[in-house]
Amino acid sequence: MDPQIEIAPPELVGWAGRPVLMDTAHQHDDLEINFVAEGGTMLYLFGGLPVEVGPGSVAAFWAAVPHQLVANAATRAHWVHVPFATFLGWGLPTALVGRLLSGIPLIAPPTAAKESDPANFTQWAADLASGQPERRRILLLEVEARVRRLALDAPREPEHEYTGADPALQHAVTMVRHIAEHFREPLTVADVAAAARLHPNYAMTHFRKIVRTTIGDYITRCRLAEGRRLLVTTALPIASVATESGFSSVSRFYSAFTLECGLPPAAYRRQHR
Repeated sequence: MDPQIEIAPPELVGWAGRPVLMDTAHQHDDLEINFVAEGGTMLYLFGGLPVEVGPGSVAAFWAAVPHQLVANAATRAHWVHVPFATFLGWGLPTALVGRLLSGIPLIAPPTAAKESDPANFTQWAADLASGQPERRRILLLEVEARVRRLALDAPREPEHEYTGADPALQHAVTMVRHIAEHFREPLTVADVAAAARLHPNYAMTHFRKIVRTTIGDYITRCRLAEGRRLLVTTALPIASVATESGFSSVSRFYSAFTLECGLPPAAYRRQHR
């Protein structure tokens, strides 16, 4: 399966293979778990920040945050996607759920790798392929336990410094980081370009080349992720959610949210709370 495919929220899926660079940042409403089994490091732009998942590392994150694999040296990795409702139903500690929904991934360093990880991820893919309900139930119990252990091993804040020499990627990292820090505010292409010390026209061309989408679309994706988070974790009125997410009007929030998520904000809140 191609990891660039948008995953439908209700579906529990898992697969393994060589990571493929993503054409653009994408989002899907589930908990995504990665494991680098062989080779080198995967580099994501995650919510505007560079995030590295090294050999032997396990990472888990809320995939509604815009993310894109932009560099890769891994030769084999595993992916598991857990439906958002299932993840919320695990009853994980409130602080852990809040961390994930705030866009802070869990990444255990290779020193915290479990010897059982290669066999477990392989077994989970086989369990899913079997189509047997009991195997799926066992799989979910084991994945939940792995996420709980991951929370104990992962540092509070992953490293966010990109130290590579690629100037194009450095400019892209600077721009997406600026968007991540300021999307709740009125934000223009000129603002984003200035953060990278680029002319707006060059910045737009450069951004599209690396991130494979426009600066405006990326800003909207960040705002929609924040809207999802606020709908699930707060009782704020929809109008306040729109404002706090950075949308200039409630109508624009409704339109963008319904187009992206397939249902209006109020229905999304009912579904996930």
